[in-house]
Amino acid sequence: MRWNGQELGVEQEGTLPGLARLNNLVRSVQTPEFTGLTFHEVLAKSALNKVPGQSYVPFGWTINPYRGCSHACAYCFARPTHEYLDLSPGDDFDRELIVKVNVADVLRRELARSSWRHEPVALGTNTDPYQRAEGRYALMPGIIEALAGSGTPFSVLTKGTLLRRDLPLLASAREHVPVDLAMSIAVYDDELQRSIEPGTPTTAARLATVTAVREAGFDCTVFLMPILPYLTDTRAHLDDALRRAKAAGATSVIYSALHLRGSVKPWFFTWLAREHPELVPKYRAMFPGAAAYAPKAYREWLAARIRPLMRAHRLERGREDAVTGGVQSSAATGAERGPGGSGAARFAARRRSEVTDAAALADAAPAMLF
Repeated sequence: MRWNGQELGVEQEGTLPGLARLNNLVRSVQTPEFTGLTFHEVLAKSALNKVPGQSYVPFGWTINPYRGCSHACAYCFARPTHEYLDLSPGDDFDRELIVKVNVADVLRRELARSSWRHEPVALGTNTDPYQRAEGRYALMPGIIEALAGSGTPFSVLTKGTLLRRDLPLLASAREHVPVDLAMSIAVYDDELQRSIEPGTPTTAARLATVTAVREAGFDCTVFLMPILPYLTDTRAHLDDALRRAKAAGATSVIYSALHLRGSVKPWFFTWLAREHPELVPKYRAMFPGAAAYAPKAYREWLAARIRPLMRAHRLERGREDAVTGGVQSSAATGAERGPGGSGAARFAARRRSEVTDAAALADAAPAMLF
C-alpha cells in the first residue's frame, strides 16, 4: 500500500503460525530502509479499545495503530501482548511489527456511531504511535483528524520525535477538542539509554521535542518512568533529569519505579545479566518470584527523594490516567469546563446540530460533515 518502489519480502506463514491464522493479514513487508524489521500489514476490525478500570472509573479508551515496537525498550510492559499471536515477547516484539493499515477508516466509522459518547481517548499507552514505522505508514494524521472531527478529546504519549511532524495538525485539532501531549524520557545517561532503549531517539532529541511542543502552544508532561533501581535513582541522575526537563519547557512530570510483569521480567533480567551482572542479586531480591512491583518501602524512599527535587526545579507532578496509564485528559479534569459544560461536550453538541442540519439538505457536500 505505502511501500511502492521498495524491495518487498514474502509472507513467512510457517515461521509465524499465530499470524498465519489471522484472516485479516494483508501481507508481510521487509525493506532495506528498516533492516531487521518485518511489518505485517493487517486490516483492523476495530480501532477503539475499551480498557477496564476500577469501579470509580469503569473504563477508558485507547487506540493502538501498531503492535510491537521497534524502540526495543528492555522494560516495556506491553511485550506480553505479542504472545497472543504466538510471537515471542522478546526479539519478536522488537522486530515483528503489526501495522493496522486501515485504522483511521475504521476509527471514523466507530466514532460516527450514535452510541459514541465522545469520551477521552489515549494513544501511546501500549505501543508507541510515533515509532519509526510511522514515518512511512503515516497513520496518525488520519487518526488525529478523525478524533477532532468527531469531537473526541485525546492524549498522546510518545518517545518518538516524529510527533513534531504533526504539531500543526494537533494545533488545528486543539481548536475543536482538548488535546494533551506527553513525552516519555526515562534515562538521562546516554550510554545507558542506548543500551536499554536501543531503538529510541536520543534523550536530547526528545527534550528538543518537548521544547517544540511548548513552542506550538501546548503544555507538555514528561514521563520520568520507569526509574531503575541502582541505575537511574541516584540523586545526581534525578536532579539532572528534572533540571533538563524543566529547561526544555516541561510543565509537569510523572514518575514511577520500574515494574516487571509476566514475561517482561525474564527479558529484562537477560538484559541486566548482560549489561550489569553485578546488579542481578539486588534485583532478584527486589522482584522475587512473581512479584511485579518494587517493594513499598523502596517506592516510598524514591518518592521522598524526588519530591524535594521537583520543588527545587518548580515542576508540578502530572496527572496519570488511572485506567489507560497515559496523561490524564484535560477534558476529564474539568480544565475545559465553562458555562456550557466541557469543551468536548460543547463541541459534540454543536457537531450533532450541524449533522442534523446537513442531513436536511439532500445535496449536502460530504465536506460539510468533516
